[in-house]
Amino acid sequence: MQYRKDKYGNDISALGYGCMRFTKKGNSADLDKAEKEVMAAIEAGVNYFDTAYVYAGNEVAVGEILHRNHCREKINLATKLPHYLIKSIDGVEKMFQEELRRLQTDYIDYYLMHMLTDIPTWEKLKKLGMEEWIREKKASGQIRQIGFSYHGNSAMFCQLVDTYDWDFCQIQYNYMDEHSQAGVEGLRYANRKGLPVIIMEPLRGGRLVNLLPESAKELFRRDEKHRTPAELALKWLYDQPEVTCVLSGMNSMEMVEQNVKTASESLVGCLTPSDRELIEKVKDEIKKNVKVGCTGCGYCMPCPKGVDIPGTFRCYNAMYSEGKKSGRRDYLQCTAFRKDTSSASQCISCGKCEKHCPQHIEIRKELKNAAAELEDVKYKVMKTGIQLLKLW
Repeated sequence: MQYRKDKYGNDISALGYGCMRFTKKGNSADLDKAEKEVMAAIEAGVNYFDTAYVYAGNEVAVGEILHRNHCREKINLATKLPHYLIKSIDGVEKMFQEELRRLQTDYIDYYLMHMLTDIPTWEKLKKLGMEEWIREKKASGQIRQIGFSYHGNSAMFCQLVDTYDWDFCQIQYNYMDEHSQAGVEGLRYANRKGLPVIIMEPLRGGRLVNLLPESAKELFRRDEKHRTPAELALKWLYDQPEVTCVLSGMNSMEMVEQNVKTASESLVGCLTPSDRELIEKVKDEIKKNVKVGCTGCGYCMPCPKGVDIPGTFRCYNAMYSEGKKSGRRDYLQCTAFRKDTSSASQCISCGKCEKHCPQHIEIRKELKNAAAELEDVKYKVMKTGIQLLKLW
């Protein structure tokens, strides 16, 4: 296993275990199966395990596996505070203590603000007393390092990096998100600021493997070097020195073994010209299904009404390249969970954005099209519910 350093010089395995996707047995995680897979990963040198309060049953499963095998001290445990569900610092404390009970531990190595999406949200948390709470937890040793996970654009990500003395951060990043979400710009900015970067969705929830267009799958079938979609996507990440740890939601022994092998063999600079060529060809096949030719450059921003224009188009395109459910889920995360929502339907057709678009996209027209498909009844109901929770 290869290891990279965190902010304080500790070794983090290049491959991290994302615990959101344990195989289900009824309504709960298949604990015996998950235990075999987790322990195989630990034996292979994986030492970073990521879960969250809102991953149904997963904190409990992780806690039980670590307890059964007496291996808590062998690994770094990361979990997350769903700040969007709390209204007071007492609520933060109550939720944190529940997480400790679920995980059967008395400390968390890496604790994250889950889906921290904008500055106003962080300012609201500060008013509740979050900074003092963090100081107390770090002083007591109950939290070793503090960070945040992020879904949004690169500009806001960079602002969040600067708003607090974070120890690490976590972003969605893969070869299709190179210039969207936090993107390569955010990755490198965090690195320049001394922050380790944990990567989530390296395969976009498996969509860069299982939901590739048939033409892209054919490229891999014809590949003389027999590279796999997962291997190439992970190598693309390990090639970059700014990447600290790549999370994979492994739920089979085969996935554990293959991903451990890739992580063990893939150093910075591992990507060959042939690898890059194949990735570009795959990207071209995926892009054939996109609806809007947005590159995510952000020249159209900021929108006077707060619309996340590049984020909207990324999710709109994902509906057609990866599936409607996937695109709508990402859109909900990127627009409704912010303190100030950024939905496409907020557009007033002022046209300011179109004056700055290098691709000369008819942004106003395409935002209307995107809103019509992304903001279905389910989205509107969930957005309303999220906003009511924020007011409560």
